[in-house]
Amino acid sequence: MTDDEIKTLRVTTGIQGDGGLDAFREVFGREILGIEIDPLDGHPLNIDVTLRSLPGFAMASGTLSPMRTRHTPAPLDNDDLILVVLQSGVGEVRQCGRVATINEGEAILTASSSEAIFIGRTATRVINFRLSRSLLAPHVADIDAMVARPIPRDNRVLQLMVGYARMINDQQELATPDLRRMVATHMHSLAAALLGGECGFGLHDQGLRAARLRAIKDDIRDRMGHHDLTIADVARNQQISESYIRQLLAENGTTFTDFVLGGRLARAHRMLVDRRYADHSISAVAYEAGFSDLSYFNRTFRRRYGATPSGIRQGARYLRDE
Repeated sequence: MTDDEIKTLRVTTGIQGDGGLDAFREVFGREILGIEIDPLDGHPLNIDVTLRSLPGFAMASGTLSPMRTRHTPAPLDNDDLILVVLQSGVGEVRQCGRVATINEGEAILTASSSEAIFIGRTATRVINFRLSRSLLAPHVADIDAMVARPIPRDNRVLQLMVGYARMINDQQELATPDLRRMVATHMHSLAAALLGGECGFGLHDQGLRAARLRAIKDDIRDRMGHHDLTIADVARNQQISESYIRQLLAENGTTFTDFVLGGRLARAHRMLVDRRYADHSISAVAYEAGFSDLSYFNRTFRRRYGATPSGIRQGARYLRDE
């Protein structure tokens, strides 16, 4: 494995046997992460976390049972910063003389260079972004002043970073070294903007808009099969206005209706030429692709592909049988 590849490690307590939890806490907690892990209030220790490392950037995401973790810097520790995003649950961070509570959707910055305590009061789902202080410091006036201070869930830049986490978890999206380096740079630029600094890595307004547009499109694709999907649903999920979604899509030469329609038609076309769906009726394909009106599906499909759905299916079957 070369230095520019994605390194992935899944860590879970679910496969531990007798005496395994103590070994887990020693190897994963103390040796790998440099933290002491203690279950909270008699809760069993349950951890299921996936670590992903890119050049100059790393991310950990997963679920944690209620617990208390304590980080004590070692002489050889790096000076990285950790952005903790709490996707669900309630937590508390103590660092630099500050005590902060973070709730669902909020984030907080911590520093590897000083002692820190994290208390998960409930079961939590987290994303941790490991960021380089040396890359961020020139672009954020007083980065240490941001440590252990909650970042609200409605922060648009934070929402973009969370959206990127999904892409980082998909290795096909990061198939080349250039893409991986680009994502690492982009995440640091977003972090600089999140912490009130400059977008010092070439990410200005246009870059933020492009990242937001990608997040919107990914959100729509994920829910394309929902027959009742509306722009209001996407706006609510992305925590932005409907007009902003329309504006970004218009700048990309499309509308919400056209983008959804195109995606659903493309999904139906893929199903029709796929032998795994050969026993599905045309109406079943249309319904699974997100259409609730069969006549509308047939009409728009023929307009898009110049053939009926059954004609496309027969053509694909003929080519397979040749």
